[in-house]
Amino acid sequence: MNIGNIDLGERPLMLAPMEDVTDASFRLICKEMGADMTYSEFVSADALVRNIAATTRKLEIKEAERPTAIQLYGREPSPMAEAAVIAAAAGPDVIDINFGCPVKKVAGKGAGAGLLRDVPKMLEITRAVVNAVDVPVTVKTRLGWDCNSKIIVELAEKLQDCGIQAITVHGRTRSQMYTGTADWETIAAVKANPRLKIPVIGNGDITTPERAREAFSKYGVDGVMVGRASIGCPWIFRYMRQGLDNPDGSWTEMPMAQRFAILRRQIHESVERIDEYRGILHIRRHLAASPLFKGIPSFRDTRIAMLRADTLSELETILDAIEKRLQHDAQ
Repeated sequence: MNIGNIDLGERPLMLAPMEDVTDASFRLICKEMGADMTYSEFVSADALVRNIAATTRKLEIKEAERPTAIQLYGREPSPMAEAAVIAAAAGPDVIDINFGCPVKKVAGKGAGAGLLRDVPKMLEITRAVVNAVDVPVTVKTRLGWDCNSKIIVELAEKLQDCGIQAITVHGRTRSQMYTGTADWETIAAVKANPRLKIPVIGNGDITTPERAREAFSKYGVDGVMVGRASIGCPWIFRYMRQGLDNPDGSWTEMPMAQRFAILRRQIHESVERIDEYRGILHIRRHLAASPLFKGIPSFRDTRIAMLRADTLSELETILDAIEKRLQHDAQ
């Protein structure tokens, strides 16, 4: 699969853009685990144009994580084009436009998935961004606003005509948010459209190596994007890559000690990047979601303590105790 002149190889796996998750440190770890392409957190075009420090920090790219995309969202063509120029100066391989974020503070203000209710403006924004930069421009969006307006097959064609070089389709409507199940049949219909020539990346409910394999074999997408399943579990990319590369779809679980080491690395890099207190706050989402702690008997009190720890030493002590307990139970 190629995006412009970027060769992502066969059956590439992408790390989805996620606010407060896909910072530069996490992206690099996912790259090392097998992600073929990474995406930044959501970057507000208006905030970028106003040079808001917290937003400009999101433009940081590490050479080792490439290829990577900076994802922009906004509701007007001119600020989006201006923001695209600023973002392109940071050196991403791709500029991605967010037409899929369903949260009220974005979609409710006419950006993200909100533009699924104003397709002419969506196309105007897309053309403005494509014309503003020299790097490839892609789009991430949803099936439509609700179940009565699944417009994605026709919309993908219109976006292609604006000059984008790939499209990622999340298999839910905006109204679904993240509930229900992703509609991969409609994603497959986008890919099957003979008039669509650009790569189609499928997104939604890709939680296991088996599901990643099915996305390619059954639904025919060019790439697969992994989102929530990677939170607290960046090694999911290693499992998926093994499942895709092995003819029988087999994969091997990473040793527990290595998985704990990766989580500890996330914690330390988060603290180094921000500070101890806020760095630990930032990483709690990964700790809460990590499958490392799923199914441990009588874990409730320990889990609460882990998610309330506000110093590095306290958190390390708790993690050491959990790891020792799991090692003992495995013997």
